[in-house]
Amino acid sequence: MLIRKLSQPSSFGVYLLALLMLMINMEGCTPKMQPTSPPPATHSPPTKIEQQAPVEKVNAKNIILLIGDGMGLAQITGGMYLNKNNTALEKFPVVGLHKSHSSDNLITDSASGATAFSIGEKSFNGAIGVAPDGKPKETILEEAEKRGLATGMLATSSIVHATPAAFIAHVPDRRQYEDIALYFLRTPIDIFIGGGRSYFTRREDGRDLYQELQGKGYVIADYLGQSIAQVDISTDLNFAYFTADKEPLPVLSGRDYFVPATHKILDYLSHRGDNGFFLMIEGSQIDWAGHDNKVSYVLNEMSDFSTAISACLDFAEKDGNTLILITADHETGGMAIEDGESDGKNLQLDFSSTKHTAGVVPVFAKGPGEELFKGIYENYMIGRKLFHLLDETYQFTSGD
Repeated sequence: MLIRKLSQPSSFGVYLLALLMLMINMEGCTPKMQPTSPPPATHSPPTKIEQQAPVEKVNAKNIILLIGDGMGLAQITGGMYLNKNNTALEKFPVVGLHKSHSSDNLITDSASGATAFSIGEKSFNGAIGVAPDGKPKETILEEAEKRGLATGMLATSSIVHATPAAFIAHVPDRRQYEDIALYFLRTPIDIFIGGGRSYFTRREDGRDLYQELQGKGYVIADYLGQSIAQVDISTDLNFAYFTADKEPLPVLSGRDYFVPATHKILDYLSHRGDNGFFLMIEGSQIDWAGHDNKVSYVLNEMSDFSTAISACLDFAEKDGNTLILITADHETGGMAIEDGESDGKNLQLDFSSTKHTAGVVPVFAKGPGEELFKGIYENYMIGRKLFHLLDETYQFTSGD
């Protein structure tokens, strides 16, 4: 009807017909823009994306990341019942799950697991602060240092072990302990506490990193002198404390520094300037207990870790501007609760493996930015969200 009427020319009709034909030609000649999805992010580091819709800025002055190495749901549940059906983790309002696999294996190791957290990218098993191509990637701790935050690490392993190493070093093999130790001279981390004294003092290259650290303004103390609880730490100077020559003892064998050190490091960091701090704390030996398939070892390490969590919660409650994030790099031992009474007594726990397993891993968050950690996501998303908390121009989407 429209064309029949326009076939009888009028000045308006001719104009309308011409306009219609022009629109049809443009539609046929102009290619349609296809919707684009974000590029695969499995191996992509955090990137500043200026044109992406902004994520709401979160004002978390301090970030505390606690990693229970090897801690899965059974370890958490066993620790809860050991503590009369109570755990500090029940105080966390946000719970999520992360997928722990590495870039080259369904079963991650601690190095690649911690590296995913530290650089925001999956990498290969054994990788310390490097991408799958072996190239170094800036870690969240290094980014915090660049932005003027105070930084710290505390571990119940040696300080050059896989998890703490992934936040400060860049090497392709987690066993390069002496090379990892050198990175403590390159990044001015404010405070670190853990074992591994021998990798700094009795080295194959003959260097004395105690002296070199002191030359950079560090105060150095260790287990051969006063205990960490007795040391008076000046907040005006960088500080390092070595808890063992190599690996510290299990808590069942007398290790007693974890909780006092947690209090010390929180007090120290809270007085180091006005820009806030980033702190990584690892309960390292939950993993070792799982490898050994020793239930009492697991549960006592979980209890020690839970007490350290409580100390962080107390600090955050008083501070009012601290995000606490708790997770694990993986589960170890395939631990299961097989029997017991309803009140948690007489638990029977067993293991299906002496190795790591591939189950999803819980994430707990409390404080400014806690809502970012809901849901199920890849482990590297923890790193990306941490980068975003330091700089809101680091954008991400939940599905990338």
